[in-house]
Amino acid sequence: MAAATIEKTGRSADRDEVAIESERTLLVFDLMGEHCGLDVNLVREIVHVPPRITRVPNAPHYVKGVINLRGTVIPVLDCISKMGGSFTEITNESRIVVAEFEGIQFGVLVDAVREVRTVPDSLVEKADNTASASSIGANYILGVAKMDDGRLIVLLDLATLFEINELLEEEV
Repeated sequence: MAAATIEKTGRSADRDEVAIESERTLLVFDLMGEHCGLDVNLVREIVHVPPRITRVPNAPHYVKGVINLRGTVIPVLDCISKMGGSFTEITNESRIVVAEFEGIQFGVLVDAVREVRTVPDSLVEKADNTASASSIGANYILGVAKMDDGRLIVLLDLATLFEINELLEEEV
């Protein structure tokens, strides 16, 4: 859900008119050499990659395995593998972003977490306009934020990427 900020437009010397601009708060991380963003409302926590991720037999290729996070078993998913690349190489900067969507918790393996940033919606272009702006599959992109400093932040649609809606339908 987008938050809102208030700006003064200053159209009149006698009074200031107020315009409301929507914005979103993102967790920004690195993935496949790109800056990616995820709505912070989906993020539960960020954890270091443990020394051991338990493999799951017959799991889809993009499931790295599971971890025990304070008594809860969390599947760890590899975005790069899911999008057709090779597996993510684990480094000292690698993290697991624990997300929750519609009551389903899962961890997403990322190359590095960079910042939490508020982005005005006016800087975000819809995914259909930006399909060629990223090496990440267009089906998994909600949009691209064009930052004032020239950076692009690819807004990921994790629900589509990992087919969470299909999992929810199977549970019903």
